[in-house]
Amino acid sequence: MIEKTEDEWKLTLSSEEYKVLRQCGTEPPFSGKYVSHKDDGVYVCTGCGNELFSSDTKFDSGSGWPSFWAQMGDSVETREDTRYGMVRLEVICGNCGGHLGHVFDDGPTPSGMRYCINSAALDFKASDEEIQE
Repeated sequence: MIEKTEDEWKLTLSSEEYKVLRQCGTEPPFSGKYVSHKDDGVYVCTGCGNELFSSDTKFDSGSGWPSFWAQMGDSVETREDTRYGMVRLEVICGNCGGHLGHVFDDGPTPSGMRYCINSAALDFKASDEEIQE
């Protein structure tokens, strides 16, 4: 598990990335760079580079955020989120603890899950390239 002080996170993340990953913020729907992204590769955590989701599990949920029906291995964890008068499952990076988004049980088969993730919490590593900024 990566541990940094808040000042260290502020030095390594943009203000939008910090707001999402460290303060549990949410970008506006349909505003993120990966909402309509279709390339083959792996989506990784902006905070630590942990491989989170394969492009093979990405789908268009119509929600306004990149959505995936499965995580890669044990890359993410979930915890109950009761903010804003709702009960949801928050998705956090299993390596740095950064807030990624939420998971819902209304996704497609085979898992039935919809990992609804903020683009600001993601970088993309194409199948044959390094991480794209």
